[in-house]
Amino acid sequence: MALVRWRPFRELEMFRREIDRLFDEIFEREFPAPRRAREITRVFAPAVDMYEKDDEIVLKAELPGMSRDDINIELTEDAITLSGEIKREEEVKEADYYCAERTYGRFSRTIDLPVKVNIEKAEATYKDGILEIRLPKAEEAKRKEIKLKVK
Repeated sequence: MALVRWRPFRELEMFRREIDRLFDEIFEREFPAPRRAREITRVFAPAVDMYEKDDEIVLKAELPGMSRDDINIELTEDAITLSGEIKREEEVKEADYYCAERTYGRFSRTIDLPVKVNIEKAEATYKDGILEIRLPKAEEAKRKEIKLKVK
């Protein structure tokens, strides 16, 4: 029989995130008017994946249809803010829409980082609508291993 370590706070945090995501989806959803779609104004926040490697934090954000010049990144040792504006390609009258699901306009999203990072060595690349930011960990945040002699 395998023993599994129970981490109640980790499970509670995962549960809280799932509930937050559920409520975000419910309250962002708009329903079209009967017989014709109407243009919907929504608050846009890019979808983000963030994961940790030995020496860095990697953040990937979906920003389709944007150019590099329209993306702003503000970075501190413990947080990152992505902001910008998704612009409409052409102007279409509201009455001519059948369906309007794409989101346009300004956005801003601040994400707390799990560890302190070295902002001087951060790097960002943007390709095919995906922004990837590599944030090297600050020296004090890196895991250190030492060998101890047992007496």
